[in-house]
Amino acid sequence: MKLSPVRVSPSNPESLEPNEDLEMNLLLDCIANLSRWAQVVAGMALTGIMGITVTDVVLRAFGRPIVGSYEIVALMGAVVIGFSLPFTSWVRGHIFVDVLVQKLPRIPRRGVHFATRGLGMLLFFLISWNLFKMGSDLRKSGEVSLTLQIPFYPIVYGVGIACFLQFLVLLADIVKLLRGKYE
Repeated sequence: MKLSPVRVSPSNPESLEPNEDLEMNLLLDCIANLSRWAQVVAGMALTGIMGITVTDVVLRAFGRPIVGSYEIVALMGAVVIGFSLPFTSWVRGHIFVDVLVQKLPRIPRRGVHFATRGLGMLLFFLISWNLFKMGSDLRKSGEVSLTLQIPFYPIVYGVGIACFLQFLVLLADIVKLLRGKYE
């Protein structure tokens, strides 16, 4: 963990004043690291999808397809999509259509950023909340996939966690906006 230096108060050199940004930097670093972890999970799931697909195609040529490969690929696809969102948002790797927003003066542009991040936070919090409720219902009902009998609830919980992480990334964007370090 990298800590910021401690400042000495000019009026009293003996008093040590902790850097007020330390806690916020730790929060932002934690969110960034969680987003990177989620990206690794998404990458492993994507690699698994490619491996299963290639293996299934090759084995089909010999008349021995992988039973349930469609189910596995579909469930892993949900993991790829859900877990890749936070890091993509963190690095701003998604598509922006901000031709009009960039022409606005600085203050109205920041207002638009605040509004969109705030609405996004609300949306992803609600999605996460409902996915956790859905996962709980699926766990209680014991619902599983048809062929391989894979339970659905762990995937739903995982995507719910990823959506909550997206909520945190949008919160970090608001913190960066407040600190003047967003653009």
